Amino acid sequence: MSEHYYTQRPTVKSDVHTMQEVLRGKTFTFLTDAGVFSKKGVDYGSKVLIETMELPADAAVLDVGCGYGPMGLSAAHLCPQGHVTMLDINERAVELSKENARRNGITNVTVLQSDRLEQVKDQKFDVVLTNPPIRAGKETVHRIFEEAHNCLVPGGSIWVVIQKKQGSPSAVKKLESMYSEVAEISKDKGYRILKATK
Repeated sequence: MSEHYYTQRPTVKSDVHTMQEVLRGKTFTFLTDAGVFSKKGVDYGSKVLIETMELPADAAVLDVGCGYGPMGLSAAHLCPQGHVTMLDINERAVELSKENARRNGITNVTVLQSDRLEQVKDQKFDVVLTNPPIRAGKETVHRIFEEAHNCLVPGGSIWVVIQKKQGSPSAVKKLESMYSEVAEISKDKGYRILKATK
């Protein structure tokens, strides 16, 4: 099996480059690298989630599978009085997210290397964001939903972007089995934005 981005320590040769993206009206500069998710540009699903998500200005937000940081850093920009914790199993992604926070002058973030939510299992959040690692398999994706439920405050919500052809029906079923309310907030080019409230 070829290596993919859901890897603790990518072995693929580093190939860093810089790009700019406008997200929620702010121009971000991102460093990306080989061995991380969507290295050539912020993927369409993440963009749809970023443009759709609604976050209180003082929210405690968790970004699971942050990659090089577009969702988490956008959330930090939208929550100036809040704090965003960003997690990724991939150590290269973690270092990129830290550097991208610095480059974009964003200080209300903490970036941690973590297998799923292991590093924050005793913390509580108002909102969880995830573009789940579909290629890591359904079991991993569903475990993220379960661990997120444990980390959310009552009334907190998880925002998920998932493609219909990549398992959104089973994701919806899993979320409905655990969360009190599951709504499809947006749909765009086969991507569905789901919001599940605890």
